[in-house]
Amino acid sequence: MAQEDVFKKIVSHCKEYGFVFPSSDIYDGLAAVYDYGQNGVELKNNIKQYWWQSMVLLHSNIVGIDASIFMHPTVWKASGHVDAFNDPLIDNRDSKKRYRADNLIEDQIGKYEEKIAKEVAKAAKKFGDSFDEAKFRETNPRVLENQKKRDELHARYTEAMQGPDLEALKQIILDEGITDPISGTKNWTDVRQFNLMFSTEVGASAEATNKIYLRPETAQGIFVNFLNVQKTGRMKLPFGICQIGKAFRNEIVARQFVFRMREFEQMEMQFFCQPGTEMKWFEYWKKHRLAWHEALGMGDENYRFHDHEKLAHYANAATDIEFHMPFGFKEVEGIHSRTDFDLSQHEKFSGRQIKYFDPERNESYTPYDVETSIGVDRMFLSVMCHSYTEEQLENGSSRIVLKLPEPLAPVKCAVLPLVNKDGLPEKAREIVNSLKFHFNTHMEAKDSIGKRYRRQDAIGTPFCVTVDGDTLNDNTVTLRYRDSMKQERVPVEKLREIIEDRVSITSLLKKIDID
Repeated sequence: MAQEDVFKKIVSHCKEYGFVFPSSDIYDGLAAVYDYGQNGVELKNNIKQYWWQSMVLLHSNIVGIDASIFMHPTVWKASGHVDAFNDPLIDNRDSKKRYRADNLIEDQIGKYEEKIAKEVAKAAKKFGDSFDEAKFRETNPRVLENQKKRDELHARYTEAMQGPDLEALKQIILDEGITDPISGTKNWTDVRQFNLMFSTEVGASAEATNKIYLRPETAQGIFVNFLNVQKTGRMKLPFGICQIGKAFRNEIVARQFVFRMREFEQMEMQFFCQPGTEMKWFEYWKKHRLAWHEALGMGDENYRFHDHEKLAHYANAATDIEFHMPFGFKEVEGIHSRTDFDLSQHEKFSGRQIKYFDPERNESYTPYDVETSIGVDRMFLSVMCHSYTEEQLENGSSRIVLKLPEPLAPVKCAVLPLVNKDGLPEKAREIVNSLKFHFNTHMEAKDSIGKRYRRQDAIGTPFCVTVDGDTLNDNTVTLRYRDSMKQERVPVEKLREIIEDRVSITSLLKKIDID
C-alpha cells in the first residue's frame, strides 16, 4: 500500500476513534486547526508527562515555569521575530494555491531519496543475506544518478537559503520542473517573504501602540524569566528551565494533518552554561534526547540526526532529530546551541542587566544556552504513524491495532464482563475500582467480546481483562495482551502487579541513559 494511502487511513482512524477532530467540525472545520478528542488528549498528556518527568525528575538542576502567551511587544523585537520571522512563499496562478518555496524544494529532494531507497530495498530483497548495501550504493548506476541529482539540488538549495535568495529559490523550482499538485502546472509567481506572527490589540482602544503578538515560540518566556528563576531558586550554572505551552504561527501552507498547524504545543528546555562549555552540553543533549525517543521502542532505525547547514542568526550549532513518517523523515525535535544571543538581546532592549554572578570565578557574565525543543503535536503524530498496524490473522480475519508504547496508551486496561448479567458487571466494576487509582482503567460491557477486543485494539489498549462465570468462583480472570493477543488466566489480585510497571512512565524513564 502506498505510504500516502496509509497516512490517509491514519488521519481517518484518528477521527473515528476519538483521537483528533477537525476544529469547529459542525461548521466544516477551520484549516490547519484541530481538536484532540477523548483518546487523543490522554495520549498527548502522557507524552507531555514523559517529557516533563525526564527533565525535572532526572535532572536536579532543571526546573519548570509556565509563562504567559501574551508578552510585551518589545520581546519580539529583541528576539528578531518582528524583522526576520518569515517564510518564502510562492503562488500557483492556475490553482490559486500558496506554497512554501522551501517545502517544495525539500519535497523534491525527498523524491530523489525515495528513489534511492526503493532501489536499495529491491536489491536487498533480491540478494538476501549476501547483499552489500554500501557497495550497491557506490556502484549501481540508477542509485548514483539519483544521488548526483539529489546532491546537486541540495547544494543549490542550501546556497539559496543563506539569504535567502528568493530569485534563486524560484529558479530551482523552475529548473526542477516542480508542478503544483492541484493544477499540475508550473505557472508560478515570484517568491516573496511573509511574516508568521499573529497580532492583536490589547486594551480598550485599537491604536497601533497597543499592538501585541501571540507568541510564535515558548522560548522567550524562559529567557525573560532567567533572573527571576535563577535568583529565587538560587540556581547555579549549569542549570535548565523548561516549559510546555501553546505557540501560534500564521502558517500559510499548513499541511500533513497535525504536523504543521497554526496553533500548536511545544515542550522546550533552555540549558544555561558557562561560555566555552556549550558544545559539550550540546553533545550531551543530543545523546539524551535521542535516548528519550529510543526508549519508546519505535525502532532506532526510524530516527536520525540532521545537522543544519544554514544556522539561525542566534546559533553556533544546530541539529534536528527526524523520525520516519509515512511522508519521509521529518523533524520532530530541534537541539540548538543559541550562544548568549537571547539574554544579550533582552539586556540590550530592556536596559536591565541580565548576567550571572559566578562565585567560583568571582565574575559576572552572560551565560550561553543550549535549547531542546520538541513539538507535542509532531511527537503525537510520529507515535500514531508508527503504531497504526493492519494485521491479517491466522483465522482469515483482520484487525487494526494501535501498537502504542504501553505507558503512552490512553487506556491502560479495559475490564470486559463476558455477558452483561449474572453478577459479572458488578464484579468487573469492583476490579475497575481496585485498579483505577494506579492507571487509567475502563469498563466496557456492550457488544460481543470479540468486537470489544477489536475496539480496544483500535485505541491501543495494552491489556484487556475478561470477567466470566469462573471469576465469581475462583477470583481469576482472562488477561489478554494487545500485541500478541496471547491470553492467560491470572488471579485478580495479581493484575496490578503484572500491568503497573509496564504502563508507568517510570518504566520509560529507567531506560534513559543520562550518564
